[in-house]
Amino acid sequence: MTVLTLLRSELRRLTATRLGTVAFVALMTVPLLYGGLYLWGNQNPYGNLKHVPAALVVADSGATVDGSAVHYGRDVAKQLLKDPEFDWREMSASTAAARLRTGGVDFVVTLPASFSKDLASAASAHPTRARVELTTSDANGYLASTIAGQAATAIRTGVTRQVGTAAAKQFLVGLATVRGNLTDAASGAASLRSGASKAASGAASLASGLATADQGAQQLSAGAQRAASGATTVASGARSVASGASDLAGGLATLRSRTASLPSQTSALAAGASRTASGASDVADGSAALATALGRIDAGSASTAATLRARLAADGLSDARIAQALAVLSPGASAVHQAAGSASTLATGADQVSSGAGQVATGTKALASAAPALSNGVASAASGAARLRSGADRLATGTTSLSTGTRSVASGAASLASGVGSASSGATTLASGTDAVASGATKLHDALASGVTKIPATTTASRTTEAAAIGNPAAVATTKATSAGSYGAGLAPFFLSLSAWIGSYALFLILRPLSRRAITAVKAPLRVALAGWLTPALLGVAQMIGLYLIVSGPLDFQIQSPLGTIGLLALTAATFASILLLLNAALGSVGQFLGLILMLVQLVTAGGTFPWQTLPAPLAAVHHALPMAYAVDGLRQAMFGGDAALAWGDAGVLAIWLVAAVALTAAVAARMTRHRTLRDLQPSLLGG
Repeated sequence: MTVLTLLRSELRRLTATRLGTVAFVALMTVPLLYGGLYLWGNQNPYGNLKHVPAALVVADSGATVDGSAVHYGRDVAKQLLKDPEFDWREMSASTAAARLRTGGVDFVVTLPASFSKDLASAASAHPTRARVELTTSDANGYLASTIAGQAATAIRTGVTRQVGTAAAKQFLVGLATVRGNLTDAASGAASLRSGASKAASGAASLASGLATADQGAQQLSAGAQRAASGATTVASGARSVASGASDLAGGLATLRSRTASLPSQTSALAAGASRTASGASDVADGSAALATALGRIDAGSASTAATLRARLAADGLSDARIAQALAVLSPGASAVHQAAGSASTLATGADQVSSGAGQVATGTKALASAAPALSNGVASAASGAARLRSGADRLATGTTSLSTGTRSVASGAASLASGVGSASSGATTLASGTDAVASGATKLHDALASGVTKIPATTTASRTTEAAAIGNPAAVATTKATSAGSYGAGLAPFFLSLSAWIGSYALFLILRPLSRRAITAVKAPLRVALAGWLTPALLGVAQMIGLYLIVSGPLDFQIQSPLGTIGLLALTAATFASILLLLNAALGSVGQFLGLILMLVQLVTAGGTFPWQTLPAPLAAVHHALPMAYAVDGLRQAMFGGDAALAWGDAGVLAIWLVAAVALTAAVAARMTRHRTLRDLQPSLLGG
């Protein structure tokens, strides 16, 4: 018997009766129904979340921001109700709790009463975190609760982005205002620096001018002291003149009354007249010198005042300030001017005295030489004496005024010297202070200018863009090296592999692992083993081709490598058929049970849903030992456009399992050709 003969014989046996044919066809459709229906049901569950009922409770009482009422909770609710991702239904808290308890909604999202106030507090000194309350019930489905948690996280992220963007925009507007104010402050500091520099220069000039004025005031004080000394001398001379005039008047009176004694008194009168002339000459000289000195002082005072006025005006002082400064000099200048007038009057009186004294001398000489003319001379002497007395009176008055004036000049000069000294000291301090102000203004301007450069210039549009970037600073850029396309397509490699195992397992419910007649008639264990393997392998390949047509057709899964996928499906079906053949041939009904257990173990360890790294350590170790894990990985590489080298490696592991299982089955067939056991003669509990 050949392998093909044994294959045809087994197929004829399966379809020999109508009931057998029905059973055969039914078992052939098991993997198609399992894989096709499961993948159809999970084709795109995330795309159908819009049918998941979710309750929305808006308890937000609102808040006031910058004088305007805001209702952030209502704004969020409007966005959610427009969102088709879930079947949002707004309701009261009590209704939502009742619906959640009875399964009317899968979860409840609540925006509490303080939602707006908490969000608005972000701009205050005591911010509080706003809450989005999520209520779930695992009795309505654990995955629904998990998805609800992701929805709440998405809501929180959206609110955070919105609030963060608004806060960032407000901050950027404030920063732009600060920059503008800093720019204005820097400009003001520049003006302050310029003004302080000019003030420092003016203060230095003022200090220099006041120093010069101080020297002039000191000179004025010294001149006033000398004028006071001269006035004292003049007063003494005036008293001598007054005394001489009195003596002269007495002599003339005596002369009138005692004409007879004129000759004897002529000598005395001549001597008195000589003294009077000499004293009057001294007074005239002193008065002239005093008038000259006081004229110079008066001219110097006027020159000093003019010089000081010009310098203060050049330094930028106002007329009012210049008048205040010159007011200090005014009393002394007035006193000097009065003293000069008094000295001039004194000089005039002294000249008159000198003239009168000359006339007296002439008269006495004439009297001595010509007594007959005595009467005329006496009359002339009387007249001269009268004028002398008048001049002496005026001289006395002038010397009194001069003494008063010189005392005023001395007092004014002392006050002027003190005031100018204080002003000079103040001007020096002012110059130092204005230098410090100029230096500080320079530092202030530099610091403000540096601060302005560190704050970027923005516009309304740029601030809007920057606020959006700050509110959502990081975006996830997802790049898929390979893509399944949908949730169902992502699960397809696992359920295709599982369907291949289930299909082969179901076939062995009606297939005989090894033909006992062939074992008895044909002494070729390998041929018998290949014949026993070929039937379920071909039928399994047919099942996988049908399942592939369902996946690529009605389910419309995008398969990157159709030929590679079909080849791996065929290899998987053939490998699983060889393993189940070995278990059934070697252990019979026990082997069939072990095939079921092995399916369950691989269902857990193949890593078809969650990454196998999440398995407990013992199960993770089993993952690398069983064939379904390699079938799942190989199909992923072929269907999703992964690494071909990995797919070939997975195919190699499956081929090793296939060859090893067929070889072990041949060994079992060889044992059966040599001797039979009681189990070999008993029918299987599951058929065959």
